[in-house]
Amino acid sequence: MEVVVGESILSAAVAVLFGKLASPDLLKFARQEKVIAELEGWKKELRMINEVLDEAEEKQIAKLSVKEWVDDLRELAYDMEDVLDEFSTELLRRRLISDRPHQVATTSKVRSLIPSCFAFAGSNPVSEIKFNMEMGYKIKEISRRLDDISRRKAKLGLKGSENFASGAAASTWQRPPSTCLMNEPVHGRDEDKKAIIEMLLKDEVDESNFGVIPIVGIGGMGKTTLAQFIYKDEEIVKHFEPRVWVCVSDERDVEKLTNTVLNAVSPGEVRDGDDFNQVRQKLSTNLSGKRFLLVLDDVWNIKSYEQWSQLRAPFKSGARGSKIVLTTRDKNVASLMRADNYHHLLRPLSHNDCWSVFVEHVFEGKNVDEYPILKSIGEEIVQKCNGLPLAAKVVGGLLRSKLHVEAWKCVLGSNIWNNSEYGIMPILRLSYQYLWAEANIDDLAMVWSWIGDPSLSSLQILVIKSMTEIKSVGNEFYGEIAKPFPSLEHLEFQDMPKWKDWLNTKLSVGTEALFPRLRVLKIIKCPKLSSLPDQLPSLVNLDVKECPKLTISIPQLSSLTYLKVKRSNEAMLKSRIVGVPSLTRLFIEKILEPGCLWEGLVQPLRALEDLGINQCDELAFFKKQGSGLENLGGLQRLWILRCDGVISLEEQGLPCNLQYLEVGGCSNLKKLPNALNILTSLKDLIILGCPKLVSFPETGLPPMLRRLSMI
Repeated sequence: MEVVVGESILSAAVAVLFGKLASPDLLKFARQEKVIAELEGWKKELRMINEVLDEAEEKQIAKLSVKEWVDDLRELAYDMEDVLDEFSTELLRRRLISDRPHQVATTSKVRSLIPSCFAFAGSNPVSEIKFNMEMGYKIKEISRRLDDISRRKAKLGLKGSENFASGAAASTWQRPPSTCLMNEPVHGRDEDKKAIIEMLLKDEVDESNFGVIPIVGIGGMGKTTLAQFIYKDEEIVKHFEPRVWVCVSDERDVEKLTNTVLNAVSPGEVRDGDDFNQVRQKLSTNLSGKRFLLVLDDVWNIKSYEQWSQLRAPFKSGARGSKIVLTTRDKNVASLMRADNYHHLLRPLSHNDCWSVFVEHVFEGKNVDEYPILKSIGEEIVQKCNGLPLAAKVVGGLLRSKLHVEAWKCVLGSNIWNNSEYGIMPILRLSYQYLWAEANIDDLAMVWSWIGDPSLSSLQILVIKSMTEIKSVGNEFYGEIAKPFPSLEHLEFQDMPKWKDWLNTKLSVGTEALFPRLRVLKIIKCPKLSSLPDQLPSLVNLDVKECPKLTISIPQLSSLTYLKVKRSNEAMLKSRIVGVPSLTRLFIEKILEPGCLWEGLVQPLRALEDLGINQCDELAFFKKQGSGLENLGGLQRLWILRCDGVISLEEQGLPCNLQYLEVGGCSNLKKLPNALNILTSLKDLIILGCPKLVSFPETGLPPMLRRLSMI
């Protein structure tokens, strides 16, 4: 079972691009077609972008500009994949041609009938791709968009691993702002607390009147929890006044930080319009002669001595013995803010202490000894937490309401534990972004319990693969929520052989849409699925492959512009497709009776611009009076590929506005339409791999034809 939730699909999409760009056959072909420089440029740009994906996927939660960047990158990745697939298709066609040496003699019969003013692609070694203006535009446009993505990456401050050069592999995790309030008991930190309190109460000889005590550790080690533990200690409360807590996180603006500290020390002193000097002066006055304690929590963007010098200046007015407790993941930050390089390094919890954290969150007062099997599995899970208290807390939260063996085994066997990345990030991904496991389960409720229902409200992309035991998607999928997927835009199901029913939620009201923002839906290799949800008002792209029993109510897909159907029951296309006036692109492949498509037409698809027919032998529906292709007045591009049952296009009407016509791999095609010359808009005519073609239009070729390829 593989479930990919949220933006993590972006990393998978980029990985697919690297795989395609590494194909020896594709690179050889690109070199031959003189586009290798462009593809190599794409690869270099993608490498640099890939280094910041983790950081971007985390930061987009809080920053709209980063979210827009991620969205644009995802769309670009899909478009790049499409272009690379077109390259691969062209390569396959060339190979098909090379496997048919006898076609040279056949095409020579036709060549004599063609006016000499047209170049003959079969005798011209220059690549069709190079002269294909549409492909050339796509390559340039992809490169332009990729350059734009790279420039914006720098402006957004996305630096990836370089931004966390000193142990910040986990610093891409941006947690919610901390406060001084204690949320839970603390386990295994008594000795750390004792050592730090001893330093806090000791007067250090320093000209600044205050000392800095850095607490250093990777994300999830419990630095903030320890600082809260100390901040609330009775002895500390009595010794310091005022005590101030400030969550710094990724803030690097010293002026903003100074204003935040002043607001915490004396809220009444903050005035709109105060300049930086006035703010520093007020802070210095309010701290003057007072023995203060300031906690600067989660500092990792104060990188220069100049920043620290400006920030600390107002603190010098405090009484001797004042202290600043600093929590950070970066040793360089700790060394910058304390001259003697001392820092308190927080180490992992012991197994017993980590187990105590786990038990506290998963059993919540229950007696763990009453669950001996779960206890045994839990011990192994805790071992994988590597002493990180936050990891034990997160995993415990995942399993707290699932006290059954199967769920615990799935978590224990998850591939996420094999991630080479150290720290809290893999554990958070297990909880909030995706779960990989090799297991067969018969419902989806467990998946959402692992992920946590609150995340579904902002979920945008969901891909579910190889859940081989799923038979029904219904209430256990939606949970006890009337609108479970309000933000979902991309949904994909793949390789689910037993899935039969896709039901509406029991909490839905009337005709209210279950997926109000869903734009892309892909159903792949689900052979028993029979229907889709009733209302998909925002659906733009529907891709169905190898679903022979699926039927759809197309008239209810009011926004659909792209429909692709492959190896699926022709009954799916009998759903009065005319009810989709917005449909502009339609591709059908390996449909036994494509004529059924036209049976549902009461009036033609006037908005249709692209029509592709692949491996559909029966094209008799073209002959139907009044419902042939000639009625598709908006059709601009037509592909008829590998349709071996097609012998003649003589009797088929073609739309007068057609601009691009490609007929390829039709091994039995003998004749083209005589009325080809009346297609006054046709600019590209490509005939590939049709060795039996012996007749060419006696009336001549279209007057605006700019490219003719016959191979």
